[in-house]
Amino acid sequence: MITLTAPAHGDEFSAPTPNELFDLAPIIPGVEWFTKPVLLAVLSAVIVIGLTWAAFSKPKLVPRGVQNVVEYGYMFVRDQVARPFLGKDADRFMGLLLTLFFLVLVWNLMGVVPIAQFPVASHIAFPAVLALSIYVLKIYLGFKHQGVGGYFKNMMFPPGLPKPIYLLLSPIEFLSNMIIAPFTHAVRLFANMFAGHMLLAFFSMVGFWFLFEKLTPLGAPVGVIGVVMTIIFTGFEIFIQFLQAFLFAMLASMYIGGSLHAEH
Repeated sequence: MITLTAPAHGDEFSAPTPNELFDLAPIIPGVEWFTKPVLLAVLSAVIVIGLTWAAFSKPKLVPRGVQNVVEYGYMFVRDQVARPFLGKDADRFMGLLLTLFFLVLVWNLMGVVPIAQFPVASHIAFPAVLALSIYVLKIYLGFKHQGVGGYFKNMMFPPGLPKPIYLLLSPIEFLSNMIIAPFTHAVRLFANMFAGHMLLAFFSMVGFWFLFEKLTPLGAPVGVIGVVMTIIFTGFEIFIQFLQAFLFAMLASMYIGGSLHAEH
């Protein structure tokens, strides 16, 4: 645990630990599974459903308000996520990819929303479930469109290479596609949200402790630095939260496209 020595009476500032930030007590005593991340995950799903319902239940020819915002999100996912990897099949999977993007984005933004202040994806179980769902869909589509043998053949033996290369390449391709890809799909999102939450918690606690708990002439500048860094990292974290939602949806599109089209 990182400690900073405060000048007041020899007291010590203790940095937040992962257990303090992520090992949360149940909201309802005795219901162990119902914790803050679960509540925020459900609330995020309700928000996404509410936004899309408000936008498209009675769509206008000239979009305004919520419809305008959600349509911009739709076009972004369609043009930047779906079409580059799915081509003519993009429209078939827009519902899935749009849901993934908005759900992960709201999950992440919960980390900077006052009172909530916890990114849902910083608990590995949540991105793992989404990544596992995409993995199962990828395997199903690969078997359906390429056949079981064809799927593994196209994955492990790309055409046009010298045969001795396959001795090294085939195991690497198998591990990459069947084990490493779904693992990194989940961990990339989790690790970024976990680290971001730790940084924000650390600098915000530095600012609060040195300015309000142990305010001294020497400690005040440290508290100010903590506040400034919290503001800077909050802005940076919002960018990372959007970027990780985009990357998660993009990788899902890429995996689906690889199963639909053997040449990928």
